[in-house]
Amino acid sequence: MTFQWPWLLLALFAVPVLVLAYRAQLRRRELGRARLAAEGLVAASAGRPDRWRHVAPILLLAALTLLLASLARPAATVAEPRREGTVILAFDVSTSMAAKDLAPTRLDAAKAAAKAFVAKQPATIRLGVVAFGDSAVIAQQPTDDRAEVLAAIDRLTPQGGTALGRGIVSSISAIAGKPISVDENGEDGTAGGDDLGYYGSAAVVLLSDGENTTDPDPLVLAELASTAGVRIYPIGLGSPQGTVLEVDGFQISTRLDEDTLKQIAETTDGAYYAASDSTALSKVYSSIDLAWTARTEEREITSWFASAAAVLLLLGASVSVLRSGRVV
Repeated sequence: MTFQWPWLLLALFAVPVLVLAYRAQLRRRELGRARLAAEGLVAASAGRPDRWRHVAPILLLAALTLLLASLARPAATVAEPRREGTVILAFDVSTSMAAKDLAPTRLDAAKAAAKAFVAKQPATIRLGVVAFGDSAVIAQQPTDDRAEVLAAIDRLTPQGGTALGRGIVSSISAIAGKPISVDENGEDGTAGGDDLGYYGSAAVVLLSDGENTTDPDPLVLAELASTAGVRIYPIGLGSPQGTVLEVDGFQISTRLDEDTLKQIAETTDGAYYAASDSTALSKVYSSIDLAWTARTEEREITSWFASAAAVLLLLGASVSVLRSGRVV
């Protein structure tokens, strides 16, 4: 505990002075009673001394001590639990995300639920947006500006194939704040030529139908994310039965590949969620939670001292009134 105005603690020297004054008053009372008893004016006390006579003064003195200490503005280091970290919303924007087995489309449903997720996050969570199709781009670097994140989500449109691995690499790059370099197999990741680093307070929400069509292997990149301490929460969009999507006059069959997404989640110690409809998708976002951490902060606790003093003062006054009919 520290005090912002420690010099005011000198006021506490008044406490022992009051104790001495109280004891002197008690001695004067005893001497006066003894003189009166010797003259036969009062009966000498033959019973046991009243053990409760000191309770009220002690409580009042303790209240005064706390009040004098509060003048110095005490402060204490308090551990405050809070959620903090970085969450990357990685959107699959391949052509198959235009399928309507999730109303109105897979991508539109994902965007709507993502906006609800953004609105629920505390200011201590930094959010970023990654879009991946045949390639991947960081649509929004991690930021606490929610308007920028929502604008990046609104700009997403479906096109091209699906490169889950590239989406994972770009998500890690956004978290690390540096480009991540990997070899042809997606292994040996480095950030700006340095070691990849560890990001235990970061997570990736991967929104995809899981139909990977382009290298690198997403499971290899999931292992890279695990090495960096990044947990991935894949959200499967669409139905396992699949649907038919018409693109440029051609009919393309597309279905949810849950196996790949589940393996990504397992590799990174995350969790897989199936979003069969927009209502389920909203619940999925609500269940994704970063770990709570405790951050120590110094807070002034003058009000705590004053409140405790008020309670002791009230107790002391009550005891005094019950014993003698007066406060002091």
